[in-house]
Amino acid sequence: MAKIEDVVKRQKDGASFVLSAPMLGLDLEDFDTVAKIWVREGGPGFKVAGVPHRKCVDGEFLIDRVTVVKVEAPQA
Repeated sequence: MAKIEDVVKRQKDGASFVLSAPMLGLDLEDFDTVAKIWVREGGPGFKVAGVPHRKCVDGEFLIDRVTVVKVEAPQA
């Protein structure tokens, strides 16, 4: 299980990468909740690129992974 900050920190500015529920140690419902926030507002150091991938669970489509792009860190 990785922390979101650790995953983002390993990426270069402008890099595309995937975030998933298992990668972050979250259950699907929790990941869906935060992924919806990331789609609207962006995440800590990244923005969502494209359409999130969804998985059908008991007739409900939940986001299980997203492709994101790391945004440039502000210069100090």
